[in-house]
Amino acid sequence: MKPFVLLATRAEDEAADDEYEAMLRFGGLSSAQLRRIRLEAGPMPPIDLAEVSGVIVGGSPFTTSDPPEKKTQVQVRVEAELAALTREVLARETPFLGACYGVGTLGVVAGGVVDGTYAEPVGAVPVTLTDAGRADPVFGVLPRTFDAFVGHKEAVTVPPPGAVVLATSPGCPVQAFRLGSHQYATQFHPELDVAGIVTRIDVYRHAGYFAPDEVDALTAQVSRADVASPPLVLRSFVERYAR
Repeated sequence: MKPFVLLATRAEDEAADDEYEAMLRFGGLSSAQLRRIRLEAGPMPPIDLAEVSGVIVGGSPFTTSDPPEKKTQVQVRVEAELAALTREVLARETPFLGACYGVGTLGVVAGGVVDGTYAEPVGAVPVTLTDAGRADPVFGVLPRTFDAFVGHKEAVTVPPPGAVVLATSPGCPVQAFRLGSHQYATQFHPELDVAGIVTRIDVYRHAGYFAPDEVDALTAQVSRADVASPPLVLRSFVERYAR
């Protein structure tokens, strides 16, 4: 099997390693089958899309829609590298799954509007598949409505031309979309279980997603959530595109 590639951007080792382990576990992959590239650590190496099964983009502390003056040099570099690769992914119809930050990446590159209109606080929200989502070969494994963890400062306000909206939630109209037949993006986190989001809450307590003094209450709140369904997306994507 040709490996999948995980493009990661989390500078904090605890969060970065936890994300990678979750992708392995829920995707049913070994470390040899999922090559991780930490873009925040250095320039993206050459990636031959003909030699991979697909590309996965993880979440990120970066916010695509931030004004340029607020972006670090690392973020500017990462965004440029991701944009160039995403354009190649679209041109070659390479399987792609973007989780949270991947919505901004795929949405912007494909011509959509991504901004802070539909930001959501950290927590579990009910996500509902559209009719297109229920019929989709990757998303169709999910229940019609399920809970998933979110926590984002931006989201898709206007989907890219030709995008098919696959899932929605009360506070965010575009929780997932597909471009063409093989490129997917989710606003919710398909890799996050309760232990994973508790780690993120601890690591990012000063990142502006919530007030630092809310950590204990937020941890108690997310610990009661049932988020068994979202990881099915990862497994379904891997099973469909492994080659």
